Amino acid sequence: MSQMISDPIRWVVAAVISLLWLPSTMADVRLPAIFGDHMVLQRQMPLMIWGWADADENITVTLADKSATATTAADGTWRVTLPAMQASKTPLTLTVTGKNTVKFDDILVGEVWLCSGQSNMEWTVASSTNAAQEIAAANHPLIRHIKIPRVPSTTPQTNFDATWQVCSPDTTGAFTACGYFMARELLQELDVPVGLVNSSWGGTRVEPWTPPIGFQQVEALQDIYHSIMGRTPGTQAYNARLSSHISATEEWLQQARQALQNRQNVVASPAFPTELLPFQSHQDPTMLYNGMIHAIVGFPIRGAIWYQGESNHSEGMLYFEKKKALIGGWRELWKQGDFPFYYVQIAPFQYGNEDPEILATFWEAQAAVQQVRNTGMVVINDIATLNDIHPPKKQDVGHRLALLALKNDYGRTDIVASSPEFDKIDIQPGQLKITFRNTGGGLKTRDGKPATHFEVIGPGSGDFQPAVARLDGDSVILTSKTVPSPVAFRFAWHKLAEPNLSGGTGLPVGACRGGKVPDFLSLLPDGDRYDLIYDLDLAKLGRDIRYDVDQSAAAPPFDRVAYLLELKSETGGPQTMLVTMDAFTTDARLLGIPTASSGAHFQTGVTAMDVYSNVKGIQNGVGIETGNIEFWPNNYGAANSGNVPGASGGIYDFGDQPSDPVDGYGCLQIHDHGAGQTLLAINHWGTGKNADIGIGNSDGRTRDWTFTGNAGTYSSGRLRILVRRK
Repeated sequence: MSQMISDPIRWVVAAVISLLWLPSTMADVRLPAIFGDHMVLQRQMPLMIWGWADADENITVTLADKSATATTAADGTWRVTLPAMQASKTPLTLTVTGKNTVKFDDILVGEVWLCSGQSNMEWTVASSTNAAQEIAAANHPLIRHIKIPRVPSTTPQTNFDATWQVCSPDTTGAFTACGYFMARELLQELDVPVGLVNSSWGGTRVEPWTPPIGFQQVEALQDIYHSIMGRTPGTQAYNARLSSHISATEEWLQQARQALQNRQNVVASPAFPTELLPFQSHQDPTMLYNGMIHAIVGFPIRGAIWYQGESNHSEGMLYFEKKKALIGGWRELWKQGDFPFYYVQIAPFQYGNEDPEILATFWEAQAAVQQVRNTGMVVINDIATLNDIHPPKKQDVGHRLALLALKNDYGRTDIVASSPEFDKIDIQPGQLKITFRNTGGGLKTRDGKPATHFEVIGPGSGDFQPAVARLDGDSVILTSKTVPSPVAFRFAWHKLAEPNLSGGTGLPVGACRGGKVPDFLSLLPDGDRYDLIYDLDLAKLGRDIRYDVDQSAAAPPFDRVAYLLELKSETGGPQTMLVTMDAFTTDARLLGIPTASSGAHFQTGVTAMDVYSNVKGIQNGVGIETGNIEFWPNNYGAANSGNVPGASGGIYDFGDQPSDPVDGYGCLQIHDHGAGQTLLAINHWGTGKNADIGIGNSDGRTRDWTFTGNAGTYSSGRLRILVRRK
């Protein structure tokens, strides 16, 4: 994704231009750049037109046979509203008269769509599939396009520097491809002019496009809203904090003067509060709304199309909250009710070594945005380019956006515009029946082969397992030889998933999941006999271990022990390890973190070990006889003093040697030396966020996570220890 390059000269020029647009500098009648030659005005809506002139100046605005007047306010602004008009392919002239006259020619009336987002919306026709042929055929003078410059701002801007362009082979190569291909289809179907207002910037997050009112409307985003208000001069929060700083500074000045007079030392002056500093980056909240959206608010539009998310894709359902803020904020300010908002679900992409489920969870958040009224989503997992974040087949994207508009806004109720969506799950003996809605006449596969990318899970199956899918009208029947009793499914739940399932119209089915995934404890065939002894939030690690639950003193007689470690991180996603074994002690107080005060110290093999994990590479299994544990509070070295088969003796792995002091580095490690694997490790807990925690073998300089100091990289971590009653 493209990024903003620091350019001090450009910022200075932008600042000078903004000063030239201030009302106090204007004597002549002027209008913002959204009004100009070749523009398209929205049909069937009152036409709000505004600009600047001298205070108390009488302004007359005329378009065709419509006319309106206004008197310029004291701040130099004027605004009129012309009556709604029907579509017109006949060029009109807009005339604005005050002390001087401004004329805009070749004005059409039709459909206007705002096109916004990051680089896949900014992506041009010239960079799309079959670009040369598309450009050569782009002789559509009824399509018009204006590209708003990429200018961030800490304050709402009232103008920008751009002009409308008429679609032709000379101009179309620079148009937004998604918008152009949508407009071309709307023109063919509706036979009315189409205007595209392109306000997009590659690599941008959703927050900078969102106005303050949008954040205010969403409870989950109040921290962002308060940050904005705290940086906005004139707000109560800003004034209160600045006043407090001024008072503290004045008090310091008085003390400093006294110290100077008395030749005494003086403490440093109060630092300026960082929470008062204005935003700096084009990625900060409101910066692109201020610089690239505010100036067009009120210009009548039919709706908006949006293609963005790559820069927010690791946020999961938080993105749903942010999209609610964006849509709600724009609608609140435009005062056009719940205007249509159609958006594109981002495509499968490699995203480096990132956990493959992170993108799938984000797709789920994008799909959830359809809960917002008058929205629709385009699925494009069938046209992805896995090594290119910019799929070039924007023709398909524009077509699918056009379908949503034609069905929902232009009366084409006979067409299917949305991809099939998961409706319900029916758990049947040995199989799942997954029913979809909006299939357009039933499900099919684009290549005629069995449907791909379905997985199921059930008690005892460990992680999700591949499923065989049989299509049955609007439903899919899922079975798996490795999951005899499936209870939940997921579809296309991987960042590289390019499934072949579609509806009858060919629109692809997006990632989805359903059913209740069994808790890892439910994987135990006799789970009802296990009692929780310890429960520890790993964020609370330190020299003094304070368990959230500690029932060790009241533990019943037991014959087996279970350790359940659950971790979550941005790069690794959710990771879980459940390992059970025959009891290696009869004292439950020795099962927890082996601190010096607990007296726990074990370096021993364990028997009948069962392993269940969703971490790739872990060898799951039951009745494993090659398990061993290393539990002690001591320092330790890499020598294989326990004579563990297969241990290196030269690298920290599943066979190490404890040493003094007793209250030292410390480790809680469970291994399967037969598989050459560390199953779970919690080391060096006394350092809190610098502790070592991991599932499976570390890929660093040790295998058992010693010296990794990685605890702070996890967004959450939990250790539960249970015993099985005799």
